[in-house]
Amino acid sequence: MEFRFEQGEILLINKPHTWTSFDVVGKMRSMIRQRLGIRKIKIGHAGTLDPLATGLLILCTGKFTKRIDEFQGLEKEYIGTFMLGATTPSFDLETSVDKFFPLGNLDESAIMAAALHFTATFDQVPPQFSAIKVDGKRAYESARKEINVEIKPRQVTISAFEVTRVNLPEVEFRVVCSKGTYIRSLARDFGELLGSGAHLTALCRTRIGSFHLRDAYELSDLEKLMTNFSA
Repeated sequence: MEFRFEQGEILLINKPHTWTSFDVVGKMRSMIRQRLGIRKIKIGHAGTLDPLATGLLILCTGKFTKRIDEFQGLEKEYIGTFMLGATTPSFDLETSVDKFFPLGNLDESAIMAAALHFTATFDQVPPQFSAIKVDGKRAYESARKEINVEIKPRQVTISAFEVTRVNLPEVEFRVVCSKGTYIRSLARDFGELLGSGAHLTALCRTRIGSFHLRDAYELSDLEKLMTNFSA
C-alpha cells in the first residue's frame, strides 16, 4: 500500500489505552521519519481522546491538516461503562474514589429514565481534570494541585443515550453526541440525577461522522505496512 503523507493522508487509528492523542501523533511522526525517510511532515489529530479511553482517532497529514477543524466538528459515538455508587475527582479512573453512595433503592427503570433525561441539548460543565485553558493554564494542571478553577458550561447535544446493559453497580451505554461533549461529565451528571454518584470506568470512541472504528488501523499494523512499502 502506498502512502502519500507529504501530499496529504487521512488516517484512522485505534488509540491504545493509556496513550495520549499527542503520543499517537508523535509515534506516527517517528514512524514516517524512520520507515520512509521523510524528515519534515505536517501531522495533527482531529479530536482528543483521554488517555484512559480507546478508539477512533483521526490523524491528518500534509494538505489534509487544513480539514482538522471540519473533522473535529463532526458527531461522535462512544460506548463505555459507568460505575454507580462511587465518585472520583476526575470523574474517571485517573483519580481514586472520594465518596461512596448506597444503591439499595436503585432499579433498572430509574436508570433507563435517567438516560432519557440526557437525550437533549443542554449546558454541560466540563471536568476540572480537562485540557481546557483557564487563565492561560490547562485546567488539569490546577486540578492536580487540588486547586479548583471556574470552567464555564458549554452547550452540547446528546442525540442518543442508550443503556445497553445493567449489572449493578455497572451500567454499559452507547452515546451519540456533539463536539465538545465530555462523557466523564455525563457520568457525573448521571450519578447526580440518580442520587447514586457515578464515574467512568471504560470508554471507546466508535465513530466520528461517517468514519468508523472498524476501519481503523492498529499502530503496529500500520508500522508493518510502512516497513513493507519502504523495503
